[in-house]
Amino acid sequence: MSAPETGIALASCPADVVELAAFRERDGELGQLAAEQRLSLPAPGGIVARPEGLTLSVRPGRWLLLSPPVSPGARATHWQQAAGARGAVVDLSSALAAFVLRGPAVGELLARSCRLDLDAGAFPSGTAAATIMVQVPAILGRLTPGMLLLTPATTARHLREWLVETSRPFGLALLSDAAVSELCGESST
Repeated sequence: MSAPETGIALASCPADVVELAAFRERDGELGQLAAEQRLSLPAPGGIVARPEGLTLSVRPGRWLLLSPPVSPGARATHWQQAAGARGAVVDLSSALAAFVLRGPAVGELLARSCRLDLDAGAFPSGTAAATIMVQVPAILGRLTPGMLLLTPATTARHLREWLVETSRPFGLALLSDAAVSELCGESST
């Protein structure tokens, strides 16, 4: 998915999404697990891009791992076995929908519905935050290749329709699915 010269490009981004949650005051143990798995856990509000996918955190002691889809539940099973008693693992692959937005008008589009200051100075590449957009919970992440948007699967259609309709005046390009690997070009923290 390449960024348009003008306007906005929108694509769905199929992904396996696994949440790692530290048990009370056991963040260090999940940090140790992450090191064993060659994974960096960003501080809240951060994203780390790696060849296998993205890791982001918008809450203390909790991380979302996005990776290309494989067989259902396989990644969650892997992480649950690796985590053992160090933390909880939840497969959110069916619970969250992911979208990728690119183009010079993305900031202006999202400013129409988002409660965050998405100016690149306030929300630079490598930043993630939870917010409300058009009365729907969302997680936004800025990466060099574009903006990642996660929303509950139950509200994904509503949010996508809003994005499509609101993007039309900017010049909308609806693209085929984007791969998680397309977002992992640069490591950010």
